Amino acid sequence: MIAIAFKFPAGRYHATPWGRHVNEADAEWPPAPWRILRALIAIWHRKADHQLHPDSQLASLIDKLSEAPPSFYLPKATRAHTRHYMPVRQGKADRAVLIFDAFVRINANDRLVAVWPDSVNLDDTETTLLDDLLRDLGFMGRAESWVEAYRLTAWNGLTNCVPSDLSVNAKTGEAYEPVSLIAPTPNVDYTAWRQQTISNLDWRSMKPRWRKQLCDTLPERLVDALRLETGDIRAVGWSRPPGAHFITYQRPYNCFTPERHGSIRKRRGTSAPVTTARLVLAGKPLPRIEDAVRIGEIARLATITQSARLTGKAGVPWTLSGHNQPAGNRHGHAFYLPEANDNGRIEHILIHVPGGIDHEALRALDRIDRLWQDDGAEWQALLERYGSLELFGDSRYVGPSRTWESSTPYLHPWYRKKKFTIEDQLRRECRERGLPAPNLELIRTISIKGRTRRPVHFYRFRSKRGLSQPDTKGSFWKLTFPEPIYGPLALGFGCHFGLGAFRKQRWP
Repeated sequence: MIAIAFKFPAGRYHATPWGRHVNEADAEWPPAPWRILRALIAIWHRKADHQLHPDSQLASLIDKLSEAPPSFYLPKATRAHTRHYMPVRQGKADRAVLIFDAFVRINANDRLVAVWPDSVNLDDTETTLLDDLLRDLGFMGRAESWVEAYRLTAWNGLTNCVPSDLSVNAKTGEAYEPVSLIAPTPNVDYTAWRQQTISNLDWRSMKPRWRKQLCDTLPERLVDALRLETGDIRAVGWSRPPGAHFITYQRPYNCFTPERHGSIRKRRGTSAPVTTARLVLAGKPLPRIEDAVRIGEIARLATITQSARLTGKAGVPWTLSGHNQPAGNRHGHAFYLPEANDNGRIEHILIHVPGGIDHEALRALDRIDRLWQDDGAEWQALLERYGSLELFGDSRYVGPSRTWESSTPYLHPWYRKKKFTIEDQLRRECRERGLPAPNLELIRTISIKGRTRRPVHFYRFRSKRGLSQPDTKGSFWKLTFPEPIYGPLALGFGCHFGLGAFRKQRWP
């Protein structure tokens, strides 16, 4: 048995299925067997030791992996896309063309597993070559689809995406969704198909240039057919690459979760309570982390608006609005915490509700499809996932960690006094949250994509009028606790709207 695990550290898999235009906004899921083998061949050319692993060894590996198509275990995923305008030269001027970038969103800690049948076996040298190629594999699909791949010595799990023409599970009656994936033909079948194709072609009527181009796309070995450039294949007129055929896979209908409007179902039994959800934003440009409090406020407003449409204004729960909350539960309502990507742009909004998110609140969050500001800026929004806090370990705001650093400025919530400094207020807030007393270190600046940022670079005010705001300047801090605490951690004025947010110091 051969089993290969793929993890996507960026949480995205970009790949357009064969025969589809990029602007159809369709994403290939799972990765086609043809794509997997081409990725192995490409990494052999770029990084392999050709003396240790000669071309004949690579050909043998590809031939064996092509003997039978793999089955897959698909993790939970979400289908998404972004859209942007790209300049295209027409004559002497550029014309803006709208481009759709479709991708599959996966938890960075989850893994996709490809499992070949027991009939496919590798010898020791082929296994070593496969391990070396998987170790050096950096991306699969588009270049932004970062991947970590490795061979599993054992796989006892169940596959949920299999090559089959049956759209219903014969044992459980579960309905499947068919998807067509391109795969290599076995080497024996390719050799027979090539000979038959060559014998059927009218070579005498072809021009020499055309004859040469066609011959170049009919190599003797299967591994060389997988090496062919897509442009060369299309130039000759092949509808699909030589040595390839399409296989119908059956994948679960719910392989892309969470589902859209009306799909939130009530949880039964003893499942973990829902306390956290996350929205993903799409648009160009995405908002800056310096405007976190503005985005946090409009996310809260959008949530309350959708909840009011479902249940009426009187039915909006205090866990979403923070109004009329029970005594002694000051911070039990929702924290709307914008999260920045590596470019300092807000790509997610983490919504953490210590008091719990009920079914109606989830329905309200699921109905949010866009956010916009008064200045006309607008972004598409999608409920990416929801569940217990432990499901969001890929977030920079979710622990555990001993050391936490400011992501947005901390604004002390009480007026400073001679014996009530900012440090005293930080310790008091931690104490009131049930956290141990931290060691505090003032940070003058933070770095966002190589840019030095001070608190003055952030917007630090709520839009609600009449609020008492003891601190208008803000400050950055590093908090070190005697033991790991579990985030998210947001303190100070406006902490429910993105201010005073702290991130884990060590985040992969």
